[in-house]
Amino acid sequence: MLENMKAKIKKRDSVAGKVLFPLLKSIHNFEVPVIRPIHGLMYHLHKVITGVFSNLTRIFYWTPVLKSQLANIPGKLYLYDGMPLLLGPLKITLGDQCRLSGHTTISGRASTEQSPELKVGNNVDISWQNEIFVGDRIEIGDNVRLAVKVRLVGYPGHPVDPLARARGEPDTDDQIGSIIIEDDVWLAAGVTVMGGVTIGAGTIVAAGSIVTKDLPSGVLAGGIPARVIKSLDLPSESSNG
Repeated sequence: MLENMKAKIKKRDSVAGKVLFPLLKSIHNFEVPVIRPIHGLMYHLHKVITGVFSNLTRIFYWTPVLKSQLANIPGKLYLYDGMPLLLGPLKITLGDQCRLSGHTTISGRASTEQSPELKVGNNVDISWQNEIFVGDRIEIGDNVRLAVKVRLVGYPGHPVDPLARARGEPDTDDQIGSIIIEDDVWLAAGVTVMGGVTIGAGTIVAAGSIVTKDLPSGVLAGGIPARVIKSLDLPSESSNG
């Protein structure tokens, strides 16, 4: 009966349709007038309330809960927007003064005898929607910046053989590779780093690049696959923050 009523209203050639359709449409599109002083104050009040709640949750809940899953207790960890998703066996070490988005996935390869290890240095930024897949080992040096949607792919998750994939078998050991990101590296938005790659100190990788081979220190690299674009004029000593 309800569906028949909806159909009649939508046709608008019946009495019910001619009367009810405009009424229901006006109700559906009803808007409250904006009173800038009042609604502007409500906006700022909303920001204050949600900000206080977010900080209290971060301090008293998310941060200690995450630290309980680490191999060490880092100092001055700034965790924002919740807690990262941790999957599979993992040994995670975080340095001091790191900033880590809760919209991050960190996954350890399950089909291995030893727990995959993620080691992060001091003063590291890991922005939102990063994906870190640890095959055996991923090391991130000091002062590294990982922009939004960076992917470190230490293992693929599936084997090359299509029959093995169909059977649900895991990837094979020869598909796994360590990833080493040395001090002061900046990976821009959307960069993907494949297993078996080392990125030298101070190097910048341009947005959207896919790094499949080692990159030297102190260069700007980019492309698919990433190649050296030019050398960077860097100071003789890495910065300390």
